[in-house]
Amino acid sequence: MDGAKDESTRPPEAACVSIEDYKRLYRALKTLSAGNRTLARAVDEEALLQDMCHAIVDQGGYRMAWIGYADRDERRTIRMMACAGAEEGIWEVFPLSWADDIKHPTALAIRSGAPRVSHLVQEDPALAFLHAEQRKRGYVAVSAFPLIIDGQVEGNLTIIAGDKDAFGNEEVNVLSELAEDVAFGIGALRARNRQQEAEAALQRVALYDPVTDLPNRSLFHKRLGELIARAPRTPRPFAVSIVALDQFREVNELLGAQHGNELLVQAAAILRPLLDDEDLLARVSDDEFAVLWRDTDAERAGQRAVRVLAAFDQPLKLSGFAIDARPRVGIALFPGHGPGPDALMRRAALASREARQSPGNFAIFTGNLDRDCNRNLSLVAELHHAIADEQLRLYCQPKVDIATGIPCGAEALVRWAHPEHGLIGPDRFIKMAEKAGLITPLTNWVLGEAFRQVYTWQSDGIAVPLAINLSTRDLLDSRLVDRIRGLFLTWGVDAGNVQFEITESALLEDPRGSLETLKRLRDLGVHLAIDDFGTGFSSLTYLQRLPTDSIKIDQSFVGRMLEHEGSDAIVRSTIDLGHDLGLSVIAEGVEDQATWTRLAALKCDVAQGYFISQPLPAEEFASWHLPEDMFHATLH
Repeated sequence: MDGAKDESTRPPEAACVSIEDYKRLYRALKTLSAGNRTLARAVDEEALLQDMCHAIVDQGGYRMAWIGYADRDERRTIRMMACAGAEEGIWEVFPLSWADDIKHPTALAIRSGAPRVSHLVQEDPALAFLHAEQRKRGYVAVSAFPLIIDGQVEGNLTIIAGDKDAFGNEEVNVLSELAEDVAFGIGALRARNRQQEAEAALQRVALYDPVTDLPNRSLFHKRLGELIARAPRTPRPFAVSIVALDQFREVNELLGAQHGNELLVQAAAILRPLLDDEDLLARVSDDEFAVLWRDTDAERAGQRAVRVLAAFDQPLKLSGFAIDARPRVGIALFPGHGPGPDALMRRAALASREARQSPGNFAIFTGNLDRDCNRNLSLVAELHHAIADEQLRLYCQPKVDIATGIPCGAEALVRWAHPEHGLIGPDRFIKMAEKAGLITPLTNWVLGEAFRQVYTWQSDGIAVPLAINLSTRDLLDSRLVDRIRGLFLTWGVDAGNVQFEITESALLEDPRGSLETLKRLRDLGVHLAIDDFGTGFSSLTYLQRLPTDSIKIDQSFVGRMLEHEGSDAIVRSTIDLGHDLGLSVIAEGVEDQATWTRLAALKCDVAQGYFISQPLPAEEFASWHLPEDMFHATLH
């Protein structure tokens, strides 16, 4: 607020009302009416300001009107936002500032937050910059009104009249109401814009992936549905593909979420250039992208899948690490593989899983996959009852000491004696049990039966170590060790006759938690083995820290070691590594005499596989022995 104020800047006191005063009041009311119509039509702030200035001049009959915004910079600049009736050169002489040393009505109105009036420009020293131009331009009186938005002066509405004694009290009151309406309109438009921006941001969050900025599953599904809805009676074919990055989980868990996100960003950058103009790329799950390929049949879809896979031939660089991110691709085709988005995406996902077994890393959906999936879902539903109804059977696969040919243990396996489908192997239901959350009750059944069998053998004077497999979820079960401790108390079996096998990949789910669980198991006195060794990503440092007694070479290497030099080298080096670390080495998947002989030459400790024996019902294991002629053959 200014201290002393010149009376000339205030509206005059009420006096005798003349015809001219009524005319000026009518002008102000007409201006207010025109301004309200402008506010009602306003769609954006810039148009509102410009239309308001024109309404004041064109319909209200004032000489000039302009609106400015008050910046709070060092010079306290007034930004001229809109004007009407301004003659050329006016802004060259008008000081657009509301600094303290500026005394014209506009600056005073902004600083004070109240209307300011100069009734006669020619006699107002604060408007000396206009004196030379006054007669030429016809600027006689000036009024300025603050634009107050959300309690703060944001700018001005300045109106210039061409008649003396303009802007009396009543006229100023009406124009003040107009200024308030303009400020309200600006505030309302800004609030609406903020709401629209917030809604747009929420919609983007709902429809776009924040990591890759790609459409998410919801938007992909919507676009797919729109495309199908527009399809004519004889539609053009298109393909839906699922591109899955199996390495995402390992990167995320071993290197951290930031590197996992970087893997996704790089993968998206590789996929984008492979799209045609009408194609669509989306991220539809943690480690899966979906691609809509327009006008694509089965042949072209296969070609495009090959292009995708070729684009990932070079490893991705993540903070110095070279990551082989080669994906697998599953494809479903419209209209042959389904009439709607749900069916197409589900069947593309099924084909993507099938691509794991495909040499080319991609697969196109076939009806067999869907039928297999339905059968598997049915089995999962029945597995609930199989445990309670005693349909499961404990089987044992012998392990033999290669040097002596003497049985040295067995691996506990489970079979499902299904009342309709007969004996079902674990490959049909174990993975499904893990995904369906049934692995814990299944493991509990195996544990109980294994301890019961060890007790039976012990009672018969047979000391056979029985190895029990523990899954990833088992290791994360905080009650596992207490449950096993309870079984030892219940059955009173020798800890030396119970072993546990843990897959190498399972240890990577939660390395710290897994290590703690293994230590607690080891404290019970049991023997621990790393199963499927060579298929995971454990470092030697991590292996050295594990409280294990043996490693079990994965059958994928053992089964190929005779015809594949690389596999033979892996088996040989793993045996040497295990022995150097003081561990015994077990080879699984021994299918023939030649493999046995080669393992014996490499000083492998224990063998397991169909060459020795297929899995046997637990009650038959005690009478089993290695055929003597087979053992003697290994010595020559």
